[in-house]
Amino acid sequence: MSEELDSLLGLLDLERVEEEIFRGVSRTSLVPRVFGGQVAAQALVAAGRTVPGERPAHSLHAYFLRPGDPGAPIVYTVDRIRDGRSFTTRRVVAVQHGQPIFHLSASFQAYEEGLEHQDAMPPAPDPETLPTAADSLPRYEDVLGADVVRRLLEARAAVDLRYVDEPPFASVGAPRQARSQVWFRTNGKLGAEPAGSLLHLCLATYVSDMTLLDSVLLAHGRGGWAVGDVVGASLDHAMWFHRPFRADEWLLYDQESPSSGGGRGLGQGRIWTRDGKLAVTVIQEGVVRVPRD
Repeated sequence: MSEELDSLLGLLDLERVEEEIFRGVSRTSLVPRVFGGQVAAQALVAAGRTVPGERPAHSLHAYFLRPGDPGAPIVYTVDRIRDGRSFTTRRVVAVQHGQPIFHLSASFQAYEEGLEHQDAMPPAPDPETLPTAADSLPRYEDVLGADVVRRLLEARAAVDLRYVDEPPFASVGAPRQARSQVWFRTNGKLGAEPAGSLLHLCLATYVSDMTLLDSVLLAHGRGGWAVGDVVGASLDHAMWFHRPFRADEWLLYDQESPSSGGGRGLGQGRIWTRDGKLAVTVIQEGVVRVPRD
């Protein structure tokens, strides 16, 4: 296991203050606020620790209310909404400086047999044939600057994330189809942790906020927050976990944007296992504003 992945796992190992109150810390982000995927993953950790292990999460719905302060701890309070025979529901509020910054509702279900179908996995190249971030990102120093490249590499060091096509900041001024793909896995193995466990779900939640709005930027030839030609932030985030998966094995994140307008952009994505199983569906809306002079 890499040192960076070990650090990320420590970030997700929340301190239990009371039975339903947890405390977490933050890590360095590309922008001067807490990374949204971190808050969502930590909130799911808090919710999951109040639910029996045989009931994995099957969905979450969340709102980002205020920018998080990376220099202050985040307190997560869990509300036990319902414990039913098949489903368990939890609500989590994340608080900093006395104000809520994030709200999450999550539902957990005991395993059941049922009707089964899924779409076919979209075509994508083998992840092993794609360049790593360490190989590809330095090529964009003339666009991003050496400091931004360094911070991007640091922020994503715990995850091996590989773009199938050129990222938005490589296509500034050249609109493309509003679709993007990345392969990802953790930068190291997670040992005997079973597929579909809370840890794997939380790690996928963490990564799911990294690139989902890329497709919005591609449609308009914008490079994004790293370049400074748009101002962006996540507004809400929803995920449905369909089938067990391992976050330390290759996952294809296929993303597209059906619409943008009103200073907002919508991204939707699906996460597939390498052998073609649809594991997760993700939808997010975010602020996407062109800076005013």
